[in-house]
Amino acid sequence: MTYALQPQATIGAPLSNRFQASQSQAWNQDLTELIQRIGRGDQEAFTALYKATHALVYGLALRIVRDGAAAEDVTIEVYLQLHQQAARYHPARGTPAAWILTLTRSRAIDSLRRETVHRQCESLPDPMSFPSPRSDPEAQSVVAERRVMVRKALATLTKEQRQVVESAYYTGLSHSQIAAQLGQPLGTVKTRIRLGLTTLRAQLAPLLDDALETA
Repeated sequence: MTYALQPQATIGAPLSNRFQASQSQAWNQDLTELIQRIGRGDQEAFTALYKATHALVYGLALRIVRDGAAAEDVTIEVYLQLHQQAARYHPARGTPAAWILTLTRSRAIDSLRRETVHRQCESLPDPMSFPSPRSDPEAQSVVAERRVMVRKALATLTKEQRQVVESAYYTGLSHSQIAAQLGQPLGTVKTRIRLGLTTLRAQLAPLLDDALETA
């Protein structure tokens, strides 16, 4: 493989031009072979595919989300999904370039939706901090019930998501500090935190609504 493209080489080019360039038969044949090898667990093939296509993925993600950090997060999500689904890819459904672009567009749109939810929820009360008036048994019962709901919501996260969310909100570490502590790329940490918070907001929606009604 010799397609080690760089993001800055294609970001400014029209998407249609990049897509047409990716459609050469030889290039798609190489990509198909790499995806098939990835489906069989070949990590070297995964690295080669990333080098060959990450400029295309990052460039499209950037055009949609219009933010460099968010585009990096989308790129990570695309390759995680690609790694998980490589064994199910079949050339009859479309060229590998078209498949990768479809994954990228879907993950970028998801990113925009998550950001919209984040902006809508960032002003809501903290669901993990509730008053505890000792003189009111009924209020204590409500607080206890809310804490149970928070614990159950945290339990729905993946181990990796819960680890970074708890590090961010219980220890006060920055994203960079968490990445250094865990030995993970900063983009991966940011993505896990965003996905974890999105899941928590969905799980705790009734709790947030109740907090707003009683505020």
